[in-house]
Amino acid sequence: MTLNTVNRSHPHSKPYSSITMAFFPLPKTSFLTLLFLSFSTFIAHAIVPQNETFKFVNSGELGAFIVEYGGDYRMIRIFNAPFQVGFYNTTPNAFTLALRIGLQRSEQLFRWVWEANRGNPVDENGTFSLGVDGNLVLANAGGRIVWKTNTSNKGAVAFRLLSNGNMVLIDAKGKFVWQSFDHPADTLLVDQYLKANGPSKLVSRLSEKENVDGPYSLVFDPKGLTLYYKSKNSPRPIPYWNSSNWYAFEYEQLPLENVTLISNPFEIGMEIFFVNVAFLGMKVFSEPVNNSTLTYLRLGIDGNIKIHTYFLDVRDGVWQVMYTLFDRSFDESECQLPERCGKFGLCEDNQCVGCPLENGTFAWSNKCNAKPLGECKASEFHYYKIEGVEHYMTKYTIGDKVSEDACGNKCTKDCKCVGYFYHKDKSRCWIAYDLQTLTRVQNITHVGYIKVPNK
Repeated sequence: MTLNTVNRSHPHSKPYSSITMAFFPLPKTSFLTLLFLSFSTFIAHAIVPQNETFKFVNSGELGAFIVEYGGDYRMIRIFNAPFQVGFYNTTPNAFTLALRIGLQRSEQLFRWVWEANRGNPVDENGTFSLGVDGNLVLANAGGRIVWKTNTSNKGAVAFRLLSNGNMVLIDAKGKFVWQSFDHPADTLLVDQYLKANGPSKLVSRLSEKENVDGPYSLVFDPKGLTLYYKSKNSPRPIPYWNSSNWYAFEYEQLPLENVTLISNPFEIGMEIFFVNVAFLGMKVFSEPVNNSTLTYLRLGIDGNIKIHTYFLDVRDGVWQVMYTLFDRSFDESECQLPERCGKFGLCEDNQCVGCPLENGTFAWSNKCNAKPLGECKASEFHYYKIEGVEHYMTKYTIGDKVSEDACGNKCTKDCKCVGYFYHKDKSRCWIAYDLQTLTRVQNITHVGYIKVPNK
């Protein structure tokens, strides 16, 4: 922090050699101050020694083992077992620089637990380099920069891959100038965190084939963790889960500082740190077995959260799912997942059990869908009613307190609205821009109205 402050206050500070050549006398205190400033500037502008620089080219033979997402890959000579850096792709000539976890001798699926350039791939013969200026750069073969750490002349002198999977640029004192733990994609490793003033969210991958941002995000703020779903139709992300039930009632109003993934011989869970409070909370997900050594948390393509553990000392079944958030055995029903039943479906006991159309409820299949709307004129469509249902947004949002008629009018006037949901017992209204998964409930005063064309 001192170095940064000095640089901001003295943007034109000169090297010490220039100061000693001054032709006017200086008081001792001023001389010492200038000496400190010059030394600080020297450290901040330290260069990376030639033996610490590198440049890897994405070319040559592809890897022979099975990796996550079924892609091709090339590993490079940056490793700290069981972690290794490499390039992988799921479409031709579109590579992602990523961190892999797994050992060849286990003959198990390798997993990608960090990515530099999601949605902005690098091509064949692209390069990953660390120059003397301390900037990590990923570039296409033609030289176009795809990704960089923006650490030029920030004092970095070396790059290291640590034993916990954190990739870091360090200065001459060993302090981190940059770290991959501050830039997660969809995964947290052990000791990695989400915090309000820092890395605050994970974003899902769109699909196995498409390595771009998906519709789901896990976001941290001082109130806790929240899962959001953002579709093309919705004007804003919709919460479908939050961590409010993780804390005892007396701690609900305390602002959170961060949450950190932990794994030890006794428990796998999240440490919860409160602002200006001496104690911390703990959410335990599971108890480790078989001397688990490495664990990661993943926000999946389907919007679910799973914790995977890698067992280093066994040959078969080295990967196990230790916890699933939306699962009949754990915290939430799978019916709370927005896309559990595809574009439209009725869910009960974690299963898609029906296709609730206007002329009756039929057996569900992934082809279930409400009739598409055409004209937006109120005279061109009507609604049909489903009793005893919840939309995934009704559990973690409070809705608008209006009459049932007013709720219907709001949907009718909104051309993007495909239906509305109403709790008669509490006079609460929710406007839906996607139908997707509806959960069957016992309370028949919780109703849904689906907008369909007249013809």
